[in-house]
Amino acid sequence: MKKNDLEMASLLAKKVNNKSGRAYFVGGFVRDKFLYKNENDKELDIDIEVHNITERDLINILEEIGPYSKIGRFFPVYKLLGYNIDIALPRSEKKIGDKHQDFSVNIDPNMGIYEACERRDFTINAIMQDILTGEFIDPFNGISDIENKIIRHVNDNKYDEDPLRVLRAAMFAARFSFGIDIETIDLSKKIDLSNLSKERVFSELKKALLMSERPSIFFEGLEEMEQLNYWFPEIEKLKGVQQSREHHLEGDVYRHTMMVLDEAANMLEKSELGLSFLLASLCHDFGKIVSTEIIEGKVHAYKHEITGLPLAEIFIKRLTTNKKILKYVLNMTELHMKPNIMAKDKSKIKSTNKMFYESISPNDLILLAIADNKASFSIYEKEDPSKFLYERYEIFKTYMEKDYVKGKDLIDLGIEEGEIFNDLLDLSLKHRLAGIEKKESLKQILGYYKSISKKYEEKNL
Repeated sequence: MKKNDLEMASLLAKKVNNKSGRAYFVGGFVRDKFLYKNENDKELDIDIEVHNITERDLINILEEIGPYSKIGRFFPVYKLLGYNIDIALPRSEKKIGDKHQDFSVNIDPNMGIYEACERRDFTINAIMQDILTGEFIDPFNGISDIENKIIRHVNDNKYDEDPLRVLRAAMFAARFSFGIDIETIDLSKKIDLSNLSKERVFSELKKALLMSERPSIFFEGLEEMEQLNYWFPEIEKLKGVQQSREHHLEGDVYRHTMMVLDEAANMLEKSELGLSFLLASLCHDFGKIVSTEIIEGKVHAYKHEITGLPLAEIFIKRLTTNKKILKYVLNMTELHMKPNIMAKDKSKIKSTNKMFYESISPNDLILLAIADNKASFSIYEKEDPSKFLYERYEIFKTYMEKDYVKGKDLIDLGIEEGEIFNDLLDLSLKHRLAGIEKKESLKQILGYYKSISKKYEEKNL
């Protein structure tokens, strides 16, 4: 955090005080002081709520301090340009419809402290701190809930006004490794999430995935609240899907998937496409929902990496319109079995090269394979696949750096574009993956071209 952010907050509070008002730190900025006591330099956005002055007085103060902007369709939030500070006046909200924007908002500068805290979602977010005195105001015992690692709603009557709070409860539980209070769980069971927009749901999912050491807690929290079924039905359907006891002592596909997700989260910094990587870890075994069968007393899920593709596509499209994420998740789902199988079989370099070439992110494919392997408890002794896979990945990168026969080379030789031309490029790719040098590859391609050209001519005589 920049020191001048706090200095600017103090300056603002003094000017507000001169107008007989008070300025308070609120929300996550206060909460995180108790969560991250030993991380005083942690980069945090500052939220300030200003009481007992008019909006006109607040604007006058901001104009004195420096440039600012005003944002917000339903209620104004002021941002000091160049600072991580958001400033707002107290407000009350009344639900008038089913959608997120269906609220009437009333700005009330003279609202009391208790009422201002009461509109917050959870007690851990309902703590205020007087900027000038440093005093904490905690009418709903949020500090105690932080110490006891509990997510607890503030107001029984207002909690269900925004259904997103169900997802936020699970998200905060995952971010901070907290439990959810039983009364909050019971209230959450009764809330309809169907009117939420995919954008809001995806936003909370992203935070749960990217900001948690164990993002599985997010889904476990939703399961406790009986709220997996609408937005995450594929995750719910993993429950009870059997796996081979020989290779998956950890339990059903749901338990395995949650373990893979947590393993993937531990490798997040190594991944190239972090959010997509975690989504792929969620989707990789969806095919087992439809492919699992018992044959002669043994559990099998043949071709689940293929049968899971439609389910993964439905899952991702329900949450986001991002085509790059969808393409990545489908690619990783389809390939996820190959790395561990090839490592076990010590497959040829040409085979691993082909696998890496087909992958959008070979690096992430390896990480997913490692996470999948770690989350599979077998009765057999398993070998860590990482050494083999990383060695082969280095070979693949070396091969890909070599010059190879391109379309331009074929055109320079007088070969016209068309069906044969594309066949020759396919042959060039095979040579490239096999490590054949360009000169030798071109020689073989020309020989092949002459042979198929002659056959083509004879066929059309």
